[in-house]
Amino acid sequence: MAFRVHQDTLELLLIERKKPPFAEHWTLPGAFVHEEEPLEATASRILSEKAHLEGIYLEQLATFGAPDRDPRGHVLSVTYFAIVNAATVDDGTAHWFAVDVLPRTGFDHDDIIATAVQRLRGKLTYTDIGFAFLPDTFTLTELQKTWQAILGTALDKRNFRKSILSQARVVATGKRSSGGAHPPAMLYRWQPKG
Repeated sequence: MAFRVHQDTLELLLIERKKPPFAEHWTLPGAFVHEEEPLEATASRILSEKAHLEGIYLEQLATFGAPDRDPRGHVLSVTYFAIVNAATVDDGTAHWFAVDVLPRTGFDHDDIIATAVQRLRGKLTYTDIGFAFLPDTFTLTELQKTWQAILGTALDKRNFRKSILSQARVVATGKRSSGGAHPPAMLYRWQPKG
């Protein structure tokens, strides 16, 4: 599955199934593993083939294996989630949906999506995963809007900036944004632990 933040909203990539089971339902991109193909390579291949997404952040989420999750038989799914940043373009046949307004999904994909959203929101507080949603340089407003979209809640501007800047992980570039009606804002970049 793939997440992105678009127009201040956390979105998820889904594909409409054309045949049973669950025809005309939306599902997470998936496919079977090829012989001798590593699991992460399978996840990358699926996102490339079904959504034209390449070179994106990818992380294993969980394994789902309830006996009744697929009416065709007992199928195990090793799930991964990907993060698409503002610079990534996709031209696949899949469609992006706001995570809080999803269409009817097939199989147990509602459970998988809920697990992924919960994991993503949790990791935002103790890892640098949120920066994968951003381009190389960003304003503090863009950063805050991205965090708010992921968390699904508003954050106090003053407290957010104080907290982010106190970690010394967000560094001013000395450059300013271009365009817009407001005075140009300072651009920042994320500095990974090193």
